Amino acid sequence: MGLIELLLLAVGLSMDAFAVSVCKGLAMKKISFRSGAICGVWFGGFQALMPMIGYILGSRFETYIEAVAPWIAFFLLVLIGGNMIRESLSKEEECAKADLDVKTMFLMAVATSIDALAVGITFACVPVRILAANAWINTIIAVIIIGIVTFILSCIGVKVGNVFGTKYKARAEFAGGLILILIGLKILLEHFGLF
Repeated sequence: MGLIELLLLAVGLSMDAFAVSVCKGLAMKKISFRSGAICGVWFGGFQALMPMIGYILGSRFETYIEAVAPWIAFFLLVLIGGNMIRESLSKEEECAKADLDVKTMFLMAVATSIDALAVGITFACVPVRILAANAWINTIIAVIIIGIVTFILSCIGVKVGNVFGTKYKARAEFAGGLILILIGLKILLEHFGLF
């Protein structure tokens, strides 16, 4: 997985956090840089932490799953992406409250980053190749990029929610899910030498 795929993956993963941030912004009467930054730090931090945990867990079993690694990556990304698309098409509205307390933000950050744990497992199956030859260094760079992208999009989401409401929430989730599915498909096609 190269830098372009990683950036697309980061955007796709951050769409859940973006959608929740939009709801947070919608619920706030007045927003500030601080409120956007709080959402960004919580969501970006957990979106970076979870793939690292997934990578550590996945690398323990790397020798056992090496032969089917592209299939695992494909399956996990399609599953996560499909779930995001399903949620985007759901008529059920689930908007967050304006609370930014530790308990609320912790639960939301964990909930929006569970899919990132599975993506971390795919990093063990399909290594990230960015700058260094060392897989650990590349993975650390990858999770930092995912965290930064999520931080930025979460801050933007709070502003978008406050200004536009939930107009773009479903579209963002749908786009994020589609990106993840396409990355999974690309990994599988590369495995067969078709890409």
